[in-house]
Formats: sequence, C-alpha cells, structure tokens
Amino acid sequence: MKPRIVNATYTPQAVVDGAGVKLKRCMPTPNLDYLDPFLLLDQFGSNDPHDYLAGFPMHPHRGIETITYIIEGEMHHKDSQGNTGKIGKGELQWITCGRGLIHEEMPRSRVGKMLGFHFWINMPGNMKMTPPVYREIRAADIPEITGEEGFRVKVIAGEYEDKIGPIAEIAANPLILDVALPQETSFSCPVRPSQTAFIYAYVGGGFAPQKYDDVKITALKCAEFRDGETIDIRTEETAIRFLLMAADPLEEPIARHEAIVMNTADEIEQALFEIKSGLFVS
Repeated sequence: MKPRIVNATYTPQAVVDGAGVKLKRCMPTPNLDYLDPFLLLDQFGSNDPHDYLAGFPMHPHRGIETITYIIEGEMHHKDSQGNTGKIGKGELQWITCGRGLIHEEMPRSRVGKMLGFHFWINMPGNMKMTPPVYREIRAADIPEITGEEGFRVKVIAGEYEDKIGPIAEIAANPLILDVALPQETSFSCPVRPSQTAFIYAYVGGGFAPQKYDDVKITALKCAEFRDGETIDIRTEETAIRFLLMAADPLEEPIARHEAIVMNTADEIEQALFEIKSGLFVS
C-alpha cells in the first residue's frame, strides 16, 4: 500500500472566541480556510480558568455536524431543543445541527487544566435542513487500542483495527483517531485514497511522516496529507499525541456566516432573517 506524503503544514493561530475564550485555531485561518469536509478545528484549554470560563453563550448553528472532545476538564451544554448535559474527561458531545438549533457550551473547571477540541464537519446540501440531533458519548463507549510498542489509539469515528467509533452515520464517513505514541514508535493507518486526511499534533515532540521524508511535524502543527492509501509515521526521541482525521470530501459550494454553513448566499440570508425574526428554531 502506498504511503501518503505531506502536502502542506499549518500552524494554528491564537484567537479569542465566544465570550472571551482563548483558542488555538487550525482552521479557518488566512492560511487554511478548510479541508473539505472539515470546516473548523479549535483547540481550547489552559491552566488558567480566566482563559476559558467565559465560555460560549447561546449562539446558532445550521448545516453542520459539531463535535466537542474533552481531554481534561468539564463542559456543560444547554440548547433550544431542551437538551442539557455535561461532558467530562475523555467524553464527547456530537450534534447533528441540521436545520438549526441555538446552544451554549460553558466550561466548569475552575481549578486544574482544561483541554479539548471542537470541530465541524460539513453536511451535504440535501441534509442541511434535517432535524437536529444531540448526543453525549461517555469515555467507556470510545474503543481504545493498546499496541505492543505501547501506543494507544482511541477510535472516535470510523474504524481502526476492527474497532468502530461511536460517532457514525455522518455522510462524509469520517475517521477520527486520538493517537498517543511513545518515543521511537511506528504507526500506520489505512486511509482511502479519495479521502481528505490530516494530522493535528497537540502534545509532545516530533515525528516523521515517512522514514524517507525529511518533513518533521511537532506539537501544535497540522499536517495535510495527499495521495496514497496509508498514513505511516514514526516518532523520534520524544512521545507525541495527535488527532488523525480523514473523510470523504463533499465537493459542494460553501457559504457561511459564523456557525451557519450552507451552499449559497441566499440560504445564509434566509437563516439570518429567521434568527432576526425569531423563526430559526421551532
């Protein structure tokens, strides 16, 4: 099987979003708008609660799948559909936003470290107005694989080593893995040649995408891969932890306004009219 090579690397930007949450944003940025069908990838977290406690008060979503993954800390949720809940260490929140909902996500960790990710996956145009669905996924329901060399892989979506992640039935067929590798460890993951694929490294030292590739990826870097059927990497003298993400590109036009993503500007204008008129959610 042909290994993929790195097409480009990106460094996240420091941004402030919500009511004052400090984030590391991989996309969208001036250097990377999106990697179809992935539209947004934010890393949030700090040892200082002042960096995140303001949270994300009520705001609308339409036309996307949103996933929040907590590594450390706790996030509380409330939305216009009447859903309430909280997710903690190792847990997931997954929302099929469809035709729309208004929600808030508020961190509750006043001491210790907060660390997690929020990402959006686009929905095809013929599904953007489906009813919204809210789900919470507990840590025990996320399969984890431990390899002989000591690596750990959490299967969030898709399939790896015969383990199937709890996030399923998304049109883009995503593969989402949280991978922790010790030093001097090899790792390989099959990825369909037609899929968009990238790695976001968030803890640790460097790794090489291939043994013959002089590109080195370090923590707080995103590496986009092209061509090939596998992603093969090997860590160097330090351990590393990263998200591996792949999915089928939708190849549809994208129009967006903040957290509303549709196919045309007219559809965006309609959504904004509904929000202003109080018609956005039933």
